[in-house]
Amino acid sequence: MTDFVFNIAKGRVGQIYNTVQAGTTPASSLVIVALQNNNIVSDATLKDIDDLGTILAGATDEAVNTGYARKSLTSASGLATFAASVDDTNDWVLLKLPDQTWTGVTSTGTATNAWAKLLVCWDSDTTGGTDSNIVPLTAHDFAVTPDGSDIVAQIATNGFYKAS
Repeated sequence: MTDFVFNIAKGRVGQIYNTVQAGTTPASSLVIVALQNNNIVSDATLKDIDDLGTILAGATDEAVNTGYARKSLTSASGLATFAASVDDTNDWVLLKLPDQTWTGVTSTGTATNAWAKLLVCWDSDTTGGTDSNIVPLTAHDFAVTPDGSDIVAQIATNGFYKAS
C-alpha cells in the first residue's frame, strides 16, 4: 500500500485546498478520516471510489476507537497559516497541513482496531452534507495500533500533496 491521489481528485486538489484555506466557501472544509486495518480494500480499488460514503459502505471501515473523531480543517481552524510551498528549482508546489493529534486513543472491545490509512477529503458543505457528499482527495499509509496514548499524524511533512 502506498500514498496516492484519488482519481476523482486528480487535477483538483490544489484548487480545493486554496478555496478551503482562503475561506472563500465558508461551509467547506478538509476532513481527515482514519481507516481501520481490517478489511481495507486494495489501493487499486480504493482510488477509483468517488465519495466517502461509498468507501465506508463497502468492506473498508473507519476507525472506531475511543478518542478518535474525524478532524475538520478550515481557514478559521488554522489552515490559513499554511501556505503552499512553491519550489521553482524543482518545478513543483507542496501543499501542507498542520499536524493532527488524537488524544488518549484506545482499542474498542477485544479488537485492537489498528489504523492503516488517513484520508484527506473535501466536504463542500459542512452544514448539511453526508458522507456521500465528501470527496476523497488523497490517501496516506498510517499504520498505528492504538494503546491509550496520543496519536500524532504528520501528514507528509514535506506536503500532503505535490503538484509538478
